[in-house]
Amino acid sequence: MNTRALKILAVNLGLCAAAGNLVAQVLVSNLYSFQGNGNNDGGVPEAGLVQGSDGNFYGTCFTGGASPYDTGTIFKVSPRGIEATLYTFLGPAAGDGLGPIESLVQGKDGNFYGTTPSGGTNPVNGGYGIIFRLNPVTGIETNLYSFGSYTNDGIIPRCALVLGSDGNFYGTTSGGGTYGDGTVFRITPGGVYTNLYSFGGSPTDGNEPYAGLVLGSDGNFYGTTSGGGSNAVFTDSGTVFRISPGGSETVLYSFGSDYPDGNDGYGPQTPLVQGSDGNFYGTTKYGGVNYLDDGTVFRISPSGAYTNLYSFNGYPTDGATPNTLVQGSDGNFYGTAEQGGTNFYGTIFLISPDGAYTNLYSFIGPANGYPDDGQTPGAPLVQASDGSFYGTTLYGGIAGGNVFQLTVPLSLPANQISAIQIAGVNVLVTIPSVANESYQLQDRDSLTTGAWADVAGQVTSIGRLLTVTNFGGFSQPQQYYRFAITP
Repeated sequence: MNTRALKILAVNLGLCAAAGNLVAQVLVSNLYSFQGNGNNDGGVPEAGLVQGSDGNFYGTCFTGGASPYDTGTIFKVSPRGIEATLYTFLGPAAGDGLGPIESLVQGKDGNFYGTTPSGGTNPVNGGYGIIFRLNPVTGIETNLYSFGSYTNDGIIPRCALVLGSDGNFYGTTSGGGTYGDGTVFRITPGGVYTNLYSFGGSPTDGNEPYAGLVLGSDGNFYGTTSGGGSNAVFTDSGTVFRISPGGSETVLYSFGSDYPDGNDGYGPQTPLVQGSDGNFYGTTKYGGVNYLDDGTVFRISPSGAYTNLYSFNGYPTDGATPNTLVQGSDGNFYGTAEQGGTNFYGTIFLISPDGAYTNLYSFIGPANGYPDDGQTPGAPLVQASDGSFYGTTLYGGIAGGNVFQLTVPLSLPANQISAIQIAGVNVLVTIPSVANESYQLQDRDSLTTGAWADVAGQVTSIGRLLTVTNFGGFSQPQQYYRFAITP
């Protein structure tokens, strides 16, 4: 049997264990920590970032802003971490929005467009939310539309807008409409608003769409609702739907279809993403195998063929409550989980289109002696033009959350260890692999003396990332690792 020499120096866990994250070649760097209200800065960035045409990143904060306001901000941050507050929301007293929670989208005119779930010119309950436009150069914000403007209008948009091929913006409201179950709407860059569809709820339709839409390659929009559906056993589990630009809607899938005997997710609250294979990928906040209720990753075709790809396991070995996915330039999907991880502060993960899963990073948080690290990532990542991923955390850092950069080697050479992660008393070792080769994890406590010992189990690869567990490995004072690869 021919066993090849290895290409990477093994990793000394005894020297690195204090950090709580042992992901070789994967680097998470804090770029900016928000200071919150009273510092003319935002706080609690619930939304993800979007890279503008100028190369900077733009986003929103749920709280903070110029004194005396604490109603949220729009900000800009450079790839080097230089941040500027562009606008502070003024709230319903000024006919403005407050508390933005979703990402921005840049229009063809160079302006940014977004929503707030409350505020606006309608006085009932502090307003039902707005659609706004921001000029990134002047910082001038314009309220384009206040929800609840007429009977059966949509209310409380919790979505990011999506730019359609016609140059208009499309989105959802979580409430309102003809039946009070939410709507799909269209708005022009000039503010001309049209309600396209009102959800009807169970038993034939979804309700409460918390997520925005994605424009499919077929010209239709696809989305999810957090409730409703046709499942008679586990009702109000949510749906995946398709809707045409003209407002013709079709329910493709009702969640909870194999409950209580299976591992289906339920309660999707994040947008879908269309993969390079034409299928759509998404997450559910809840459900999964063994009734852990930690959420799932799923794949669904444009015609409704559904596959559950992964069920999250939560603390301490995995994330929980996943957010929106983004497909990287390597073809894999990257995402964040709001909870779980080794410190229960959330994770960053990678999952392939066929469901091969890797936990890339567990947030440490300032409470564990890392004042610059964030905690509780509540928004999706964005892959920038430099190849790195950028994201936000709700909390951590100085006071009000972080902007961070994730650097991942997207074209890892095969047969080189790519990640090592502590999971309780165990050690998880990940390696990109070549199909039909066998990978045997080995360890020893010195690089210069002693023999390499096989860790129990040998894996034959089908040509994707492999993760092998050394059970109880972290309980040892110091270990080095390598893979013996055959043929």
